[in-house]
Formats: sequence, C-alpha cells, structure tokens
Amino acid sequence: MEQFFLSVFEFFTTLGVWGIALGLMVEVIPSEIVLGYGGYLVSIGEIGFMGAMLAGVVGGTLAQLFLYWAGSIGGRPFLDKYGKYILIQPKHLDISEKWFQNYGPIVIFTARFIPVVRHAISIPAGIAKMKFLPFLLYTVAAVIPWTFLFLYIGLQLGEKWREIKHAAQPLIIPLMILIILGAITYFVFDRKRTE
Repeated sequence: MEQFFLSVFEFFTTLGVWGIALGLMVEVIPSEIVLGYGGYLVSIGEIGFMGAMLAGVVGGTLAQLFLYWAGSIGGRPFLDKYGKYILIQPKHLDISEKWFQNYGPIVIFTARFIPVVRHAISIPAGIAKMKFLPFLLYTVAAVIPWTFLFLYIGLQLGEKWREIKHAAQPLIIPLMILIILGAITYFVFDRKRTE
C-alpha cells in the first residue's frame, strides 16, 4: 500500500500546481505532505506562491465538498461500506458525528485543525443536511490558513521539505489551542445570547 501512495505522490509531483490541487482532492496523502512539497516547488521557482495557494485552497475545499456530498447523498451506511477506500474508518465517523452533534456548524471550521476529526467532519455535515453556503464558507475559512501555513513551512524548509511534520509540530499545537479557545468563546457568547 505504501508503494501505491508513493507512486501516486510521484505522479502528482510532475503536475506542478495541478498536482497540489489533485493531491489534496484525492486525500490519500496527508495534506501537510502535499502542501510541504508545494512550498518546496515555490522555493526552487517551479511555481509561484499565489498559484500554489490557490491550488491548495481549491483542492482542499473540493476534497471536503466530495465528503459532504457523500454524507448528504449516501449517508452513513454508504460510508460505513466504502469509507475505507478514502481512508475513513467507522471510528473517524463516530468521533466526527459526535463533534458535529455537540457543537453544530462552527465545528466545520474548528475541526479542520484537529487530527483525526478534520478529515471526516464534512461527512456528518452532509448527513445532517447542513446548509451548503455556510458549510462552504466555514470550510474555505479553515482551508486558507492551513494551506498558507504548510506552504510557508515547505518554502522555508526547501530541500528538507520531507521534515514538514516535525517542523510544523511547534506551530500546530499553539494553533489548535488558539482555535479551540476561539470556538469555546464563540459557544459561550452564543449560548448567553440565546438564553
């Protein structure tokens, strides 16, 4: 299986900005790796930063739209049966559904920064028939900083872009804490407003 992923990644690397978009849409390779490599391509002048940024946002958003539509059209039984083909296990769905039920639409933004939950959170939104426009806006709002962060780290790492997960660790944890604190603040004020 690892050899398959490597072959897919090598194919994407030949496509420049299109490879970034496709790599994120297919979601068989972690987005950090795809974007880190995109940053490396920027560092050697193969592609421009804005082109990589646009490809990252479009690819990352489309990947989530596919999952949203899979949840909306096929529902949980479809994903229980076929989710393994897009690397989504039932436990990922269980966690994501619980998050969505407990916290509602704002979790679409927040969960994009939380490991495990971020890949599957679009599915319960689709199953719950969340309105499309808010889903799209929350998704794009989260994909933009994620894309920028990993492209920038890949750009700084240059030829050492493969070390992106290790290099990103000190930034991801504070970012997650900041996002979660922001979400908690939102929930508290929203609850007070509706009381």
